[in-house]
Amino acid sequence: MAFWNKLFGDDALQRVDYYKEGVELLRDGKFHEALTSFRLALKEAPGDAIVLQQIAICYTRIGMVEEAAKTYRHVLQKDPGAAGAHYGLAFILLRGETPQAAIEHLEGFLAHAPEASDAGQYVDHARTTLAQLRGESHEVSEPPINGFL
Repeated sequence: MAFWNKLFGDDALQRVDYYKEGVELLRDGKFHEALTSFRLALKEAPGDAIVLQQIAICYTRIGMVEEAAKTYRHVLQKDPGAAGAHYGLAFILLRGETPQAAIEHLEGFLAHAPEASDAGQYVDHARTTLAQLRGESHEVSEPPINGFL
């Protein structure tokens, strides 16, 4: 049996974790390559909201903003509480022609905000931005360097 595995390969030993590969490529700024890996991961897990959100991040980073927004909306149709999709879509809308439309998604993000310790900077940024949009604050905050966008 070992001979056949060596000759033809053992799928379990050679299987690639496309999601993990995509995350590493995204972190390294290789957005097109990451997009390819995430698409392969999506083939293994069709409709996976986490993979779709990573694809939307790639689209945003390579300037395909309409595709990113469409992908975030698709995630939100499947999971209205997807915090990352709310966050990403909110900041796409802020940069577009209808910044007030971002309010709904900032509220959605804050209602379902991740509780991980590293999420605090995103929560703070969303709160500050929401206060600005509502006219409650004039403080300008910079978006976190890494993460959702």
